Amino acid sequence: MIHTRRTRAAGFTAIEALVVVAIVGILVAAGMPSMSNWLLARRAQAAAGYYEDGLIAARAQAVAHNGAARLVLNENATSGQMEWQVDVCFPNNENPCDDENGAWSTLSTPARDASSGVSVKSVRRSADGLPPAAVMTATLSPNGANATYFKPTGWLDTTVSPQLNRIVLAPSYKRPGAFVPSAIALTLAGVASRCDPAAQAPNPKGCPP
Repeated sequence: MIHTRRTRAAGFTAIEALVVVAIVGILVAAGMPSMSNWLLARRAQAAAGYYEDGLIAARAQAVAHNGAARLVLNENATSGQMEWQVDVCFPNNENPCDDENGAWSTLSTPARDASSGVSVKSVRRSADGLPPAAVMTATLSPNGANATYFKPTGWLDTTVSPQLNRIVLAPSYKRPGAFVPSAIALTLAGVASRCDPAAQAPNPKGCPP
């Protein structure tokens, strides 16, 4: 009697291929929330840098031009987040350059220093690329403040009130726990730094009072 042996064809059968596809789908679905949160956390870090850069730029303009400078936040139509603009003003006896007075620069009209002849226009950075307000909230403190004013020395102008001194970035209610909240805060000396809004003294990671 002659016995024949059937050899299995190389490759997957249709059933095995379907099983593999199902397993891969399950693994991808399980990993998607983690990957999504990781990406949002990275974008939130970039957003913190965006606001920190704005505060640093405003202080630098005040010191560089020996004038007053301010960072003003306005809502961006695309992302719903606050975008910044830095204005410059040269104070004198008639115009102290506060929130109500002064020849502040704009994007098209420069502020002019009569003594030196220096002209400086405003600078704006768009918030189009920030995480949308639907997934990340930006809370300005104190409530009702949307601008920070700097003296020619770089210190905060405490005559303006309320004056923005902290921006807290946190996940929205739609993405709870997606990333750890962070903040950008200012000292009276006008120095901006990132900090942990939940940390309490004497934790060095806490925000200045």
